[in-house]
Amino acid sequence: MTEPVRKLAPLQGIKGMNDILPPESERWEWFEGVVRELMRRHGYANVRTPIVEPTALFVRGIGEVTDIVEKEMYSFEDAMNGDRLTLRPENTAGVVRAVTEHSFLRDGGKRLFYIGPMFRHERPQKGRYRQFHQVGAEAMGYPGPDVDAELILMVRALWRELGLVVGDHVRLEINSLGQADERSAHRRALIAHFEAHLDALDDEARARLHRNPLRLLDSKHPPMQAVIESAPRLIDHLGDESLAHLAGVRAILDAAGLEYRINPRLVRGLDYYNLTVFEWVTDRLGSQNTVCGGGRYDPLIERLGGKPAPAVGWGMGIERVLLLLKELAIEAPARAPTVYAVVPRAEASAAATRACDTLRAAGVSVVMHAAGADGWGSMKSQLRRADASGARYALIFGDDELARGEVALKALREPDAEQRTLPLADIARWGAELGTA
Repeated sequence: MTEPVRKLAPLQGIKGMNDILPPESERWEWFEGVVRELMRRHGYANVRTPIVEPTALFVRGIGEVTDIVEKEMYSFEDAMNGDRLTLRPENTAGVVRAVTEHSFLRDGGKRLFYIGPMFRHERPQKGRYRQFHQVGAEAMGYPGPDVDAELILMVRALWRELGLVVGDHVRLEINSLGQADERSAHRRALIAHFEAHLDALDDEARARLHRNPLRLLDSKHPPMQAVIESAPRLIDHLGDESLAHLAGVRAILDAAGLEYRINPRLVRGLDYYNLTVFEWVTDRLGSQNTVCGGGRYDPLIERLGGKPAPAVGWGMGIERVLLLLKELAIEAPARAPTVYAVVPRAEASAAATRACDTLRAAGVSVVMHAAGADGWGSMKSQLRRADASGARYALIFGDDELARGEVALKALREPDAEQRTLPLADIARWGAELGTA
């Protein structure tokens, strides 16, 4: 006797790492298509880097005293050679590593963009996941404020393409982190300020006070907010060159008619930034209000072993943006096939398949009816499926029509249009006309 097959429990995905199924995936494809076209118009080329990178890349690039490195990275030891590896928590460091490794700036500056998954081990919540996806733009080799402004204005263009209203749905905040010596002076002033208010600091803030006091300005701990508000401002420690760079960015944004707010507490969460930093924020997603952030990171290329070169960029969480669009009831354009092929009997499937292949080669989107467990189904049920698909036309491969070398065409979105027949021998011509109608 054979043993009965043991029923296994179904496997489930990892918490915070989500499946994206149709029709939701169609919203993603629409968004990514808008991004790719935007990048093409701005002259940014696509770069693709590995998901797994050396752990040292992020420790050196992001900064050892950051939440990402201290708490959130998925790191492991390679069983083959003992290397310490990490699933990328962000992609700027990876792009810099690739540009440096391949001497990509040897013939001048580069404008690059990426789209892909990132990983952070944090508590999943609305709009914040352990596997999340980012689109980012990086301009390397350009030192001037004009490119900072270019990247900020690129994001405004994206909001417009998506139907978001700047000033209502999203707002821009900018700041300057100056240069290393200016941050050092500010750092000393911050330490002195927070040391005078130790009773208001939580344990994490006390632990970070002397290692990275700038991070205390990010704290959401309620008792600390008044102390943070009264803390010394970095902008008051900036020298003439840093102030001139910020003024250059502001002049271009002003000329472009883009409203913004100078936020002296805006520091971003990564150590590699200098000079311009910015965030696009919204009031429509609760506490998770940042939908895009970036800035200038001139020290990073040299920090990762490359020849010193200026750089600036931004990153945007795709899940967060799509959630914002959903909250505002902004829908992606409907996507439906042009033609649904109705196949009344199995004997018609070969002719229908040939015809559908010809139509697709002519650029027409076609869904062909497929037999189910109970057969092909009635003509009436197939026409219902054709209508539900959103197709503009139904092509009906009936016996009489096929015997005459024809196919019936029914306009599904024009109730008063009469059904007509078309010659299969001329399908490439009239098929192309259907696709452009």
